[in-house]
Amino acid sequence: MNSSIFSLILAWLTKQITTLINHKDNTKKSDKTLQAIQRVGQAVNLAVGRFVKVGEAIANENWDLKEEITIACIEAKQAGETIAALTDVSTPNRPESGGQITIFTDKTGVIKAARLLLSSVTKVLLLADRVVIKQIITSRNKVLATMERLEKVNSFQEFVQIFSQFGNEMVEFAHLTGDRQNDLKDEKKKAKMAAARAVLEKCTMMLLTASKTCLRHPNCESAHKNKEGVFDRMKVALDKVIEIVTDCKPNGETDVAAISIFTGIKEFKMNIEALRENLYFQSKENLSATLEAVLERTEDFTDSAYTSHEHRERILDLSAHARAELQQLASVWLQAQSKRTKSIAEELELSILKISHGLNELKKELHSTATQLAADLLKYHADHVVLKALKLTGVEGNLEGLAECACKFSEQKEQLVETCRLLRHVSGTEPLEITCIHAEETFQVTGQQIISAAETLTLHPSSKIAKENLDVFCEAWESQISDMSTLLREINDVFEGRRGEKYGYLSLPKPMKNNANLKSLKPEKSDSEEKAKIAKLGLKLGLLTSDANCEIEKWENQENEIVRYGRNMSRMAYSLYLFTRGEGPLKTSQDLIHQLEVFAEEGLKVASSAQAFSKQLKDDDKLMLLLEINKLIPLCHQLQTITKTPVQNQGLLKVDKCITKTRSMMAILVQLLSLCFKLLKKLQMENNRWVSVTNKDSVDGKT
Repeated sequence: MNSSIFSLILAWLTKQITTLINHKDNTKKSDKTLQAIQRVGQAVNLAVGRFVKVGEAIANENWDLKEEITIACIEAKQAGETIAALTDVSTPNRPESGGQITIFTDKTGVIKAARLLLSSVTKVLLLADRVVIKQIITSRNKVLATMERLEKVNSFQEFVQIFSQFGNEMVEFAHLTGDRQNDLKDEKKKAKMAAARAVLEKCTMMLLTASKTCLRHPNCESAHKNKEGVFDRMKVALDKVIEIVTDCKPNGETDVAAISIFTGIKEFKMNIEALRENLYFQSKENLSATLEAVLERTEDFTDSAYTSHEHRERILDLSAHARAELQQLASVWLQAQSKRTKSIAEELELSILKISHGLNELKKELHSTATQLAADLLKYHADHVVLKALKLTGVEGNLEGLAECACKFSEQKEQLVETCRLLRHVSGTEPLEITCIHAEETFQVTGQQIISAAETLTLHPSSKIAKENLDVFCEAWESQISDMSTLLREINDVFEGRRGEKYGYLSLPKPMKNNANLKSLKPEKSDSEEKAKIAKLGLKLGLLTSDANCEIEKWENQENEIVRYGRNMSRMAYSLYLFTRGEGPLKTSQDLIHQLEVFAEEGLKVASSAQAFSKQLKDDDKLMLLLEINKLIPLCHQLQTITKTPVQNQGLLKVDKCITKTRSMMAILVQLLSLCFKLLKKLQMENNRWVSVTNKDSVDGKT
């Protein structure tokens, strides 16, 4: 049970107890009233009983907190029983002044029991929260330990085994942190958690291909640099998650991020508006310093090489105007302190309105500059020409072309990084500020990694894994460009007052970040819990495709039918994983259904090929393989049935079922590929032995 459920129980108990305590003593106590009070008391006691059982279960699993939780549970149980006893008015024909003590004769007792109950329940809630934090820290430590083993691995076989364990640990960590993110009340922390989890999700895929490239090309410096970059970023993200859940920074560091211009303007306006109530609220020097600090940050716009001449001149003019208006305000303010006349008060009000209007104009200009630049950049880079050129030079092994493309790509990266910095100033809310910082860091880091991945491919142009690695990093870049488009829309919505503080985070879990994928499936607003569930299923599916690819890599004959159809299934499953994130080639419900139909057909082809292979095996091996095949075939038919069944107004439910079924099929595919590979090796060894013996017999016969 997570802390949000505990919180709901606490809120419900508080409401019920308030109902009991606030009943009117002077009202006539009809049978209906008495029965209602008794039902409330019994309901409270039953709820406390269930709550205590959960608390005791948590205590048994956490010995370090067992004593504290047990004591709190005992107190809660006693308080619940006391409330039930005091509200028990079931004795028939009992006079009001009879000997039984009830809520009507001992209201103080009920209040005392209620306080004890709420206190003990709150204590269990806080202890349960500590348990959740401990679980997240333990899970993080397991992930880190496995990452250290992955960094040191030297053989491909060992890497496959460890990465499989790493994938399972990452899924567990994603579940724990996803629940924690949903529980967080602080929107700023929520956005930070979303950003950290987004890094971990994307880097899990990058880590697989970067590590495989390193193993395939152990002497390639750019491959090692590429891999190290992924590991470093994941470690930072893991530390960030722990900072958020424990609410503390390592070595007592503090968050010293610069205040954005919009935040600075908001604070300044609050300060000058406070003069209406208190002329001595603060000094002229402090007010002037606050404005200068805001205007100093506008240099990020005016010094930028990407700001147009018209925008730059307008920003400088509005900044100078704001300084002049503050001087005028200061003069009137000084007069108002010595003269309390109506005309001076009106003049002060006019000065406050003028400077507020001027700052609003500055905000509009800064917003227009940043969002126009972002929109132009997104439009210009929509076709990803530079990325395509980088891939082409890599496949051709063109080192000169690589240098030229890398230079252009670095310039594009710097433009996007600077644009994110400007967008942060005009984002309008702290969560959106954090998302801008996340986007800036992602472009900076991923941009460098793409260049190192392209360099590796250029040095090894025939390497399939080096090409796959570059593709994965390029997909991450394209995904961040897509996220930036959503971010820009969010910033415009906040500026124009179409949206409030809360918004959909551009991070994990983000199953349908722009809802485009589900538009035709479900026109109504989607259920967030169902979407989060689909996102988790999608992450598991993504990791299973990695496991399948690792099994496929082992086969020497990549044109083997089992391998070919298995690879097709893995690619389609990866597209489905991207769909759960609102990314990739699948855009509509029809795209999804068609992909699932083809996926089921490919599954049947894998089963058919494996059956043909089983005819070459001995009875025991054949039986073992047929058992795995017989697990896959029914799932293929079930998926075909689901895709053909219309589900009225339940699009998310259908997606959920499809992804669950696909995940089950991929899990069996991984097992099937592994088993077929082992049986094929065994068959080859037996055939080689038979050939060797036959040759020996032939030689002996001739002799």
